[in-house]
Amino acid sequence: MRLFVGLGNPGAGYARNRHNVGFMAVDAIADAHNFSPWRTKFQGELAEGRLGLEKVLLLKPQTFMNLSGDAVQAAMTFYKIEPSDVVVFHDELDLAPERVRVKTGGGHAGHNGLRSITGHIGPEFVRVRLGIGHPGDKRLVTNYVLGDFARQEAAWVEALMKGVAAGAPKLAEGDSSGFMTELARHLPQRPEKPAKPKPAAKPAAAPKPAADAVPAADAVPAAPAEAEPDDTRSPLQRLVDRFR
Repeated sequence: MRLFVGLGNPGAGYARNRHNVGFMAVDAIADAHNFSPWRTKFQGELAEGRLGLEKVLLLKPQTFMNLSGDAVQAAMTFYKIEPSDVVVFHDELDLAPERVRVKTGGGHAGHNGLRSITGHIGPEFVRVRLGIGHPGDKRLVTNYVLGDFARQEAAWVEALMKGVAAGAPKLAEGDSSGFMTELARHLPQRPEKPAKPKPAAKPAAAPKPAADAVPAADAVPAAPAEAEPDDTRSPLQRLVDRFR
């Protein structure tokens, strides 16, 4: 059995806050996979169902974010669930909007919900980090996370929730890579960066002549052989000249 926990704050006033994206994730899973109606239990709202062959409990703590661990520990104790079978969906400032990462263990990075859960059950649970981006100044963080998603963000938030719901059966199997693959199919494809052009190949260098070779352009032509003059003497004169 797995326990999927969505983090958020209770009440209609917080429903569309960035800090409540964890609640949105488990709501999307419940709707897509026909889970039971939500009921009040363990200081939270609980729904039951199956993802593939795995029985899964969905939990939304109603204790406010900084006491989330109370509800998680109560549910784990009742159903005898180990920390390694707990999956927590939460907002992540350090990831760009619609980016998602899955990890097991680690710190809480100042997130009050994770801090509370870690204090109750230790750090060795699975975290699904749902990127919401950072306002750029830590003094703006509180108002940013407790603010609603902007209207222009609605498209990617909806796509993200559909992707989370589609990949949830893989996550229940412990297959985080399969979960990420299913999730990616529902998110808009980002344009690929153009590849950098490769530098043109340098022309091959001309072979160096041998040290004792004479370049063709500087070769000295051989002197032409001198032609012998025509002999214009008469036969008698040649005979006389032989005996001189």
